[in-house]
Amino acid sequence: MEKSISLPCLSLIVVVLLHASNSLAAPSRESLYGTFLQCLRSHTNPPDQVSNIVYAQTNASYTSVLQAFVRNARFNTPSSPKPLLIVTPLHEYQVQATVICAKSIGVQLKIRSGGHDFEGISYVSEVPFIILDMFNFQNVTVDIQNEIAVIQSGASLGQVYYRIWEKSKVHGFPAGACPTVGVGGHLSGGGYGNMLRKYGLSTDNVIDAKIVDVKGRILDRKAMGEDLFWAIRGGGGASFGVILSYTVKLVPVPEKVTIFQVDKTLEQNATDLVFQWQQVAPHTDDRLFMRLVLQPVVKGKKTIRASVQALFLGGANELVTILAKEFPLLGLKKENCNEMRWIDSVVWWANYNDGSSLNALLERNHYSVHFNKKKSDYVQTPISKDGLKWICMKMLELGKAELVFNPYGGKMNEIPWNATPFPHREGYLYKIQYTVTWQEPGAAAEKNFIGQVRMLHSYMTPFVSKNPRSAYLNYRDLDIGITSHGKNNYKDGEVYGFKYFNKNFERLVKIKTAIDPENFFWNEQSIPTLPSKA
Repeated sequence: MEKSISLPCLSLIVVVLLHASNSLAAPSRESLYGTFLQCLRSHTNPPDQVSNIVYAQTNASYTSVLQAFVRNARFNTPSSPKPLLIVTPLHEYQVQATVICAKSIGVQLKIRSGGHDFEGISYVSEVPFIILDMFNFQNVTVDIQNEIAVIQSGASLGQVYYRIWEKSKVHGFPAGACPTVGVGGHLSGGGYGNMLRKYGLSTDNVIDAKIVDVKGRILDRKAMGEDLFWAIRGGGGASFGVILSYTVKLVPVPEKVTIFQVDKTLEQNATDLVFQWQQVAPHTDDRLFMRLVLQPVVKGKKTIRASVQALFLGGANELVTILAKEFPLLGLKKENCNEMRWIDSVVWWANYNDGSSLNALLERNHYSVHFNKKKSDYVQTPISKDGLKWICMKMLELGKAELVFNPYGGKMNEIPWNATPFPHREGYLYKIQYTVTWQEPGAAAEKNFIGQVRMLHSYMTPFVSKNPRSAYLNYRDLDIGITSHGKNNYKDGEVYGFKYFNKNFERLVKIKTAIDPENFFWNEQSIPTLPSKA
């Protein structure tokens, strides 16, 4: 195991504290750049390469570097807060130096691996801040003999899938359907995909990690200890340090898998289909994942379309036989199914229906940026047919907001709620994602569409989990609470913390307090420290 690595003590330099908890004025952009660069040079070797990885707002490449991984147009407007500096490290020691220097100067550090945070908190802030952008950390080292992979935090899921497929046609990894999502955020927040019923969450398959802590040390699992290793597998890495890499177990996949999509409108008894889906999807063969999407569409008239999208780790004949018995309302026939290699199913799930080759999985810019807002919920008791009818009527009334149901069960029922910070295991039937996407810029459109998804979320209150009304960290939603990094830090954190982590929140707070007592690694929904007894 790798031992912890520490950097030399900081030399004395003139610094200006920027912590939001004090009242000192922020330094000018020019003085911050000079001070930060000086600090980096004193903690890196060779020091003359530092200027190539630091982008001030006056740098000609600043805007392109910033916007390269902005995945939500809501946070790419002229009024969106911009970082004072962007640091794009090439080496681990540069990450260490960035942490030490940002802490020394007292400026907030935002950590970005793929930019898919739904609320943009990896690249926006209401206080002066620096972005530590990990996009150069893209190595994926696959060891088929030991069935593991070491994945740097700036790699995309598409890169992970492609690199595994290069080495083996019968191995995969259980993670998300969007190939441009960054590994650092995805795995540290839990991470799920269409194999979770067979293999659990992405983070359930993590066996080691490397992190830079608040002291600038590089720690692996042995050096960080089991508490911190537990925390960064579902508790969000950015509350505890900078994730450098994860080591994961690969999982077996068959040479051929089966996918299908079946659509039904309200006029085709979609409501009955959704009701039966609830009885089947969380309980069926754990090789089968059936996502259900509800969305308003126009088919001659405005209606709701229910789409069942599935991955089965097996052949079409077996799948049709299973669902003929368990899910007759779906009416699945073999001609609805496509058998393919697992890697081709990844491309299908990514909606890369433009004829893209597998090489598209390696492209970080294969992503259309729109305005969007997401929310989440969990269902523990099936929704009645009447309830589903009311929900569909409400969606028609609102006009654009969609619902995505992701079934649990299978492996998710076997893993204890406290095995990782992610608590939503046995007793949870499915997760709901609320989503609304639009292209019209401006405050009026934003108010309208965000209002729609908030109203639908409010309408769903009787049908979803309670005490707490649970939510999924990686479906980031600032509506459920934020921390301002002030004296009420812990009280603020309780509001969203129990929704994301349930009873695991208290353990996360204790770990955070032990390893980052001054709360340097903070964001709008980070894990708080325990309140001071003073």
